[in-house]
Amino acid sequence: MRALILLGLVGFAAQLVDGSLGMAYGVTSTTLLLAIGTNPAAASATVHLAEIGTTLASGVSHWRFGNVDWKVVGKIGIPGAIGAFAGATFLSSLSTEVAAPVMSLILLALGVYILIRFTAFGLPRGNLGKPLRRRFLAPLGLVAGFVDATGGGGWGPVGTPAILASGRLAPRKVIGSIDTSEFIVAIAASVGFFVGIGSERIDFAWVAVLLLGGVIAAPIAAWLVRHIPPRILGSAVGGIIILTNVRTLLRSDWIDAPGNVQTVAYIAIAIIWAGAIAYSVREYRRDKANESVEAVESELQKRGAEEEETTASA
Repeated sequence: MRALILLGLVGFAAQLVDGSLGMAYGVTSTTLLLAIGTNPAAASATVHLAEIGTTLASGVSHWRFGNVDWKVVGKIGIPGAIGAFAGATFLSSLSTEVAAPVMSLILLALGVYILIRFTAFGLPRGNLGKPLRRRFLAPLGLVAGFVDATGGGGWGPVGTPAILASGRLAPRKVIGSIDTSEFIVAIAASVGFFVGIGSERIDFAWVAVLLLGGVIAAPIAAWLVRHIPPRILGSAVGGIIILTNVRTLLRSDWIDAPGNVQTVAYIAIAIIWAGAIAYSVREYRRDKANESVEAVESELQKRGAEEEETTASA
C-alpha cells in the first residue's frame, strides 16, 4: 500500500513538472521504477499506459487554457507514434541485464541535457510567429518517439527544447503542443509493448495510481505554465534525473562501484546541482529586472512621443 501511495505522489509530481515544463513525466516515473528493480521494458510500458490518461487530461487542460497549436501537434505527433512503436518493440527484445543500464544511460543523457539546456540558456524567444516546417518536425518526432519508448521518457526532453530553440512558438504553446501530441505517442508505444512483452509483466495497479496522480495534477500544471519559471524548474528536474540514474549505473553489474566512490559521486553531483539551481535563480531574477527596466523605458518613450504630438498639434 505504501508503494502505491508513493507511486501516486510520483505521478502527481511528475505530471506537475511535465505539464509546466513540457517534459519529465516519463523520465521521472521510469527512473523511479528502475530504481526499485522493475524490468526496463515493463517500467516503460507501465509509464506509457499511464501516460495515455495523463496526456489526454493534460492536452484537454492545455487546450482550455489556449496553450495548443494543432498544426504542430499533427506534424510531430504522427511521426512520433511511428518512432515510439519501433522503440517499444526494440526495447522488448533486449534482456533485462542489457536493457537496465542502457535505459539509465539514455535517461542520464536526457537529464544532463535538461540541466545544461535550461541552466545555461533559459528559453529563447526570437523568431516568434514564423511557421514550423514539417521537414523539421517530422524527423524530430520520429527520433523523440523512439527515444521516448526505449528510455521510458524522452518525448518532452527531446521535442520541447528543440522547438523552444527555434524561437518560433511561444513557450506555453510549445509545452501545450508537446504534451497534447504525446497522447498519440503513448498509445503507439503501449501497443508496441503489448506486442513485444504482452500484458502479464505489467502491474496495472501501478499504472492506475500513476495515472490517478497525473490526472489530478494535469489541470494545475496547465495553469502553472503561465506563472512558474521554467528555467529554474528545468535545472531542478535535470539534477534529480542525473542523481538517480548515476546511482543506478554505479550499482549496476557494468560498474559495481564501491561505496566510497558512490558517495563521492553523489556529493559532486549535489554540489553541481545546487550551483545550477542558484545560477538559474540569479539569471531569472536578472532577466526579470531587465524586462522591468525595458518596460519602464518603453512606457517613458511612449509618453514622450504622445507629449510631442500634443505639443505639435497645439
